[in-house]
Amino acid sequence: VVYEQEGVFIHSSCRKNDDQDSLISGVLRVIEKENEVIVDWRPLDDTLDTSNILCAGKDSSSVVEWTQTPKEKCSRGADRPSSYEAEWDMVTTVSFKKKPHSNGDATTHANGESKWSFLFSLTDLKSIKQNKEGMAWSYLVFCLKDDVKLPALHFHHGDSKLLIKCLEKHVVLSESPQDKRILLVNSQNKSLSQSFENLFDEPSYGLLQKLKKDPYTVTMGRFSKVTNYIFDSFRLSDPSSQRRPPSEMADFLNDAIPELKINQQEEPGFEVITRIDLGKQPDVSRREPVLAEEWAKNMDSEGRILNVDYIKRSIFKGGLCHTLRKEAWKFLLGYFPWNSTKEERASLQKRKTDEYFRMKLQWKSVSEEQEKRNSRLRDYRSLIEKDVNRTDRTNKFYEGEDNPGLILLHDILMTYCMYDFDLGYVQGMSDLLSPVLYVMENEVDAFWCFVSYMEQMHQNFEEQMQGMKTQLIQLSTLLRLLDSGFCSYLESQDSGYLYFCFRWLLIRFKREFSFQDILRLWEVMWTELPCQNFHLLLCCAILESEKQQIMDKHYGFNEILKHINELSMKIDVENILRKAEAISIQMMNCKELPQAVSEILGIESSSVTPDSDTGEDESGAVLSCLTSSYQSVSTPVTAANGTRDSTEQMSETQSLTPA
Repeated sequence: VVYEQEGVFIHSSCRKNDDQDSLISGVLRVIEKENEVIVDWRPLDDTLDTSNILCAGKDSSSVVEWTQTPKEKCSRGADRPSSYEAEWDMVTTVSFKKKPHSNGDATTHANGESKWSFLFSLTDLKSIKQNKEGMAWSYLVFCLKDDVKLPALHFHHGDSKLLIKCLEKHVVLSESPQDKRILLVNSQNKSLSQSFENLFDEPSYGLLQKLKKDPYTVTMGRFSKVTNYIFDSFRLSDPSSQRRPPSEMADFLNDAIPELKINQQEEPGFEVITRIDLGKQPDVSRREPVLAEEWAKNMDSEGRILNVDYIKRSIFKGGLCHTLRKEAWKFLLGYFPWNSTKEERASLQKRKTDEYFRMKLQWKSVSEEQEKRNSRLRDYRSLIEKDVNRTDRTNKFYEGEDNPGLILLHDILMTYCMYDFDLGYVQGMSDLLSPVLYVMENEVDAFWCFVSYMEQMHQNFEEQMQGMKTQLIQLSTLLRLLDSGFCSYLESQDSGYLYFCFRWLLIRFKREFSFQDILRLWEVMWTELPCQNFHLLLCCAILESEKQQIMDKHYGFNEILKHINELSMKIDVENILRKAEAISIQMMNCKELPQAVSEILGIESSSVTPDSDTGEDESGAVLSCLTSSYQSVSTPVTAANGTRDSTEQMSETQSLTPA
């Protein structure tokens, strides 16, 4: 049994009302046999007392209201405990009573099995129809190759994504062009995929599968080892053990993120980005961090920020002193509205505290026996514990095995799984939370700031990795405009897909800079200045800084991966911020900026076009408006010299406020 899920219902006719369905609860299993895979559903009991079945009343909006059958309208709430756990029960438990004789719908056949039981082989499966978005629960309808449609299976106690994920290990599923709700079974593609996999020996296939299933682990921490391990594991089987060519290695990496298409400018529908003179990069200076006094002066008597644009520009140009981060980050991340008063923020925190503890109590009240039956929650906990245990201990806040910071890190991540159970926990999220918790020193504030941050980052962690694909494509577009020669060199070394930037994008440079530097880098990015996707320009800045060494030393595929990985903790954050800002000014001042680039940076497409022939004055006016929005900081600006404000250095011990 490779998959098992209770609480999967069939809605059969109740025969009491035309607008009601009776619910037959069953167990769904996927079973691997010697030469086939079986999908099997059967009721919990072969004979059911239909008077004890809850009915789902339907209306035109597909919103489901739970009602009891007329025979069972007695009060069920009198004996329920009045506690947070009872208040937050998501599904009422339904117990089915055995009955010697039943005249209900779930009649039994002579062989003792319910007429609703079914099983089929995956080789007979033609398609799977999914529910519409916004329904109370998910359901699936299996259609077999002989056009037999099986009863719809309703997943009341969890969604159907885990089942789909399980089936995808055995068959290839693709969306129907006519209806995105329908997944077609494509056995031919699976055969081709199997032939591809059989080209390699077992160790190679194992690594490829690991790269597909968990690119985070492969790219985190051990990337320098992976670069050599990839080549070593894909050796030919002959005695000479010659290595496979780098071009083949790039194909393996490409297969880890399917559907990623980069450098296809000559294909139909792609804009051809020709070499454009961007001019010289301007010299850019940075200012000192914003101090508490400057922040306080920009706040009225009720606690409103007077000039939001000025504050954002100042933070972009210099960051924040550490004592101010605990308050300012809540605004930057969207937890506090910029126009809120101090009283409104206190009221918001009170509501959010109650909401947080209600969610926390949900997973805290789950018993070991319950967790054994909930594979998703069990998997989330296992991944969280693994990630928390490998948290960067160089920071005093997380030092030691039983450190309260580590305990809160675990609790916040578990609570986030209750907040967004569909996404749940994916490896790498702890990297995004640990600096936030370090700054907030408070469980509730850290949680809601993390929720806001995940709203920006969630696409990086979705199963289809669409966010990562989009960012790698956009990065390639920007880099090609900035330095087409360097792009061509990377392509010649089978590195045009920019996989070595995967870790940078996935967790926003968390593993590339020191803990203190990442605080500065993130708060600058959170201002959303000077343009959209500034983090991609940071990638361009780092790559441009390393271009000469990569090209002069003729680095190949393996050497590029290794070199980029070894930059970790060696990058000057202030220098890279200056360089990225200079690139943004350089691109926004370009009068012939390609349409694709203007869209990535969020520049008005009507003003900047691929073949714009507007006059110099008009273009200059448009672009000066864009650049002036973050350059006009009225306080003195000094060139950054890599130093930090004296308040930046934290004391070795911090006060921790468990909520």
